[in-house]
Amino acid sequence: MFEAIERVPGDAILGLIQAFKDDPNPDKVDLGVGVYRDEDGGTPIMRAVKAAEQRLVDTEATKAYIGSHGDPDYGRHVLETVLGADSAVLADNRASATQSPGGTGALRLAADFIAAQLPGKSIWLSDPTWPNHKGVFGAAGLDMQFYPYVDADNRLDFDGMLAALKQIPQGDVVLLHACCHNPTGFDLSAEQWQQVLSVVQERELLPLVDFAYQGFGDGLEADAYGVRLLAEHLDEMLITQSCSKNFGIYRERTGCFIAIAKDAEDMADVRSQLAITARENYSNPPAHGSAIVATIFESEELTAMWREELDEMRSRINNLRSDFVKALAPHGLDRRFAHVAEQRGMFSFTGLQPEHVEALRDRHSIYMVKSGRANVAGLNRANLDYVCNAIADVVK
Repeated sequence: MFEAIERVPGDAILGLIQAFKDDPNPDKVDLGVGVYRDEDGGTPIMRAVKAAEQRLVDTEATKAYIGSHGDPDYGRHVLETVLGADSAVLADNRASATQSPGGTGALRLAADFIAAQLPGKSIWLSDPTWPNHKGVFGAAGLDMQFYPYVDADNRLDFDGMLAALKQIPQGDVVLLHACCHNPTGFDLSAEQWQQVLSVVQERELLPLVDFAYQGFGDGLEADAYGVRLLAEHLDEMLITQSCSKNFGIYRERTGCFIAIAKDAEDMADVRSQLAITARENYSNPPAHGSAIVATIFESEELTAMWREELDEMRSRINNLRSDFVKALAPHGLDRRFAHVAEQRGMFSFTGLQPEHVEALRDRHSIYMVKSGRANVAGLNRANLDYVCNAIADVVK
């Protein structure tokens, strides 16, 4: 029965991981995989996470299921972190948190919810967007459309984006990146978010905000500006959240799907449907990651430790962006790559073309995805000059 099954190409990033592992060059550099790396090239466990896990070892009393909506303490803390502890939406019981297996699991919940409850609605994605957005929404059977986000000069094309949003059919879903846009690193300013809000209201669109990097851009509060602005002014919206990056618990698969309705009654209806959607996908979410996050938030000591560590990670990435541009100055390339210092988050749409990426891999063992998206966190003091010299070699 399996003889007719065709082999398909593997995930590009997973293939990149294997190619990097197989490369014998001692100077090889991985700028492809989307995980935070420290100065030594590792992805460490945060001190606050280690401390929380020890507390769990000492106090956890059961491994029973936690229910389709997940750990309520985790959900409460996520809602307050995303929307703000003083949010009127929370005070009015208009928001629901459904714990999910990572941010990707939250996106799949959103996709299935839209497909089942909003039939016929298309979802509009930025061009470019995180490649797996297409996979997740396509697997749920949603019609996907695209709005421009980056222009031919590798700059944020906000005018093109806004013009496209104004043409979206009434009631369609538009996916927006809250901060640290993946893959480009180009984020909207506060003024631009306000203009997006106006168009969303005018066209009666349903925003789905992907919030995978809170704290990695300009800070926990600043990064939430767009999400909170929309939540404050709209009756309905959807949010997908992830703890993978800002808690460094990638393999624990800890995310959340947040729905906001116009009142508590509608919210109860939505929440009942989400329980079924989760049940049909994976029944119950994994509990360890959410227990870590809840334990940290319920301790002033651990929360302060986590915030300090997160600030250190964000500062390191932003400093690396500036250092990268400075290191290209001797090659006369600092102006060409100046946008890298203006972007936010781990990723940068460098502007390198596929032929440059191929040359970097073949001639210098520097790995990044074909689009030229680079994980800035893969840079460090030891490899920065090597990478910049290699870029100068392939682009000149």
